Amino acid sequence: MLDEKIEESVDILVRAYKTHGDSVVFLTSFSMEDNVISDLMSRAGTGIKHFTLDTGRMPQETYDIMEIISNRYGIMPEIVFPSTDEVENMVRAHGINLFRSSTSMRELCCETRKIRPLNRILSDKRAWISGIRSDQTGFRGQSEIVESDPLRPGIMKYNPLLNWNSDHVKEYTGKFMLPINALYSRGYRSIGCAPCTRAVLPHESERSGRWWWEDGIKECGIHAPVRFKPVMREEE
Repeated sequence: MLDEKIEESVDILVRAYKTHGDSVVFLTSFSMEDNVISDLMSRAGTGIKHFTLDTGRMPQETYDIMEIISNRYGIMPEIVFPSTDEVENMVRAHGINLFRSSTSMRELCCETRKIRPLNRILSDKRAWISGIRSDQTGFRGQSEIVESDPLRPGIMKYNPLLNWNSDHVKEYTGKFMLPINALYSRGYRSIGCAPCTRAVLPHESERSGRWWWEDGIKECGIHAPVRFKPVMREEE
């Protein structure tokens, strides 16, 4: 079963690179899924560029695994940061921990620290690769392996692990001895910004540790629409 998943995912990555060349990029958060993709790309020899978002609120363990993975595969991921002015204006207006005050404020924080930097990355690209799985959230379950990005018109999105589940990811990680973020061993199952992520109990869902004080949607807006309509739009 795993071998079939691997073959399918490698074919997707090779297709993305053959179709788009240097105009396709891989957005990695150095999660277990993303590290599997890094390993698959290394085996396939695609040469697809790695990008990652540094929101300014990441746990140290994420920086540690970033360095470990970069050294293992000899890559130099391009680290993209949010606009300093936008973050300063947001914090000045709403406070350093605005994300805890309401869902709309949390979505504003995600918009400023994640969505806009990602959109800058993709502004001159034709496609990008993500590590989402269909069983993670309802929105992700509606995704396709190769699709037009529903949030970014004109850009293709490749989801090579869409048909994998957490057991496949763990099996691959163990089989090929991939390093992982140390927070996984402490009960974390999905890792984002430090103040917005916690460990989960065995009976809790994978995404329940993200913004656990909120009900409903467990998305930042990278992969699925959220209710918030951004206030601080860049000039057209």
